Amino acid sequence: MLQIRHLTLIHRGDLRTILDDFSLTVQRGDRVVIIGEEGNGKSTLLRWIFDPALVEDYIDARGTRTTSGEKLVYLPQELPAADRGLPVWDWLNLQDFFANADPGEIARTSSRLRVPQDLFYSDQPMGTLSGGERIKVQMAALLAQQPDILLLDEPSNDIDIEMLLWLEEQIRSFTGAVLFISHDETLIERTANRVVLLEQLRRKTLPRATVANVPFLTFRREREEAFEKQARLAGSERREEKKAMERFRRIEQTVEHQQAAVSRQDPHGGFLLKRRMAKVKALERRYEREHEEMTDYPEQESAITIRFDLQAPMPAGKTVLDLRLPELKAPDGRLLARDIALKVRGPQKIALIGRNGAGKTTLLRLIADRLLADPTVRACYMPQNYEDLLIADLTPIDFLAPSGSKEDVTRVRTYLGSMKYTADEMLHPISELSGGQKAKILLLSMSLTAADVLILDEPTRNFSPLSGPEIRRIIKDFPGAVISVSHDRRFLGEVCDQVYELTKDGLIPRSSAG
Repeated sequence: MLQIRHLTLIHRGDLRTILDDFSLTVQRGDRVVIIGEEGNGKSTLLRWIFDPALVEDYIDARGTRTTSGEKLVYLPQELPAADRGLPVWDWLNLQDFFANADPGEIARTSSRLRVPQDLFYSDQPMGTLSGGERIKVQMAALLAQQPDILLLDEPSNDIDIEMLLWLEEQIRSFTGAVLFISHDETLIERTANRVVLLEQLRRKTLPRATVANVPFLTFRREREEAFEKQARLAGSERREEKKAMERFRRIEQTVEHQQAAVSRQDPHGGFLLKRRMAKVKALERRYEREHEEMTDYPEQESAITIRFDLQAPMPAGKTVLDLRLPELKAPDGRLLARDIALKVRGPQKIALIGRNGAGKTTLLRLIADRLLADPTVRACYMPQNYEDLLIADLTPIDFLAPSGSKEDVTRVRTYLGSMKYTADEMLHPISELSGGQKAKILLLSMSLTAADVLILDEPTRNFSPLSGPEIRRIIKDFPGAVISVSHDRRFLGEVCDQVYELTKDGLIPRSSAG
């Protein structure tokens, strides 16, 4: 059993409380997903649970964490920089299990996890593995230790659909407890049986944590129903209050008018009016008490808002891309695929899928280079690595309003506010922002152009399950063409007109349902 009691986390940089008096008990068999908007402290909470020392450089923490002797293991969101240059076998030999395991034990681990055994003995640097390969190596190192509690920070990032199914199986079949963060709604729906929602209300001045002991779909449905019911009740009470106050004001005005007109020669009438006014004041105090006890309108962290207002609709049938490529090669010269043919017409929404390492990002980058240089279209590109376009030392305002004019800065501040940036975050260097916050900057920069083609590499991977539906709607409603790489099964099914799988023999049409 893992027990967290009265945990408060305060960010030292801006003195913002990201978690207040939070308590949680986790039992064997629990699969707890931690969700919330970008920057709400999900990763910080998971790091603190594993080892409070991991966050002490930037967080003041109060609270207790106790276990009954369970062994915890932790998968970080990013592979530490010091580990990226290590060959796979050297990295594994630094882990508890592999350092002392014999070949038979390694073979059994390989078989149990359905991981190719030769991957464990590879001399390929960890930092050059595909997303799926890296997750398999890291998960193998964790599961081989026979832990009681798995802590997984974004294990679904940058992995293909086949690997997502493998990850779902590992989470569902694990006999201990799992706490994990993920933006993949399908993964969450298929695995989680409990939900922790972290919110920042009132312009990120009021943290709220909700613990629900139900699966994600049930949580979301019950939450929406409860909010709708509370909003209806609050609205009804305020309408009744308005009617009652209108009646009260008429009575009050009548008594005040009578008091002003009463004759001094009628002391009995004056006495009766004083009694009536006393009753009026008592009624007013009663209404004030009732107002304080009224049902509040429900508070929730609203979804981000962004609009593509500068784009004119693209003519249906306009040729956006007619690509024919005899060979697709990796930057190191390896042959990835042959005979690639792709034709995109406006305003189609196209997605590329395929196994990790198949060359999807390489192909998308080639497409981006071609369309960015094409004068007949206006293209914008969101790479998988945001730092390829963002300037780390700039603030979001500096990046989005390079002119520095008062008008541009004011406009950008308004847009950043709609994307849930606080005033402080607008002035933070981009290097200090979360992946989701960086993705928002790129989306905003695209919306401020007249682009009619969007080229997007994993556009939804850093957005929470709460923002995900809004991001999908934005891209689906974009009036131009979209060419994307994605493993998000909801995105593939709801947004894309056509899905192509990249194989060694070229692009193969697949069902858009993903």
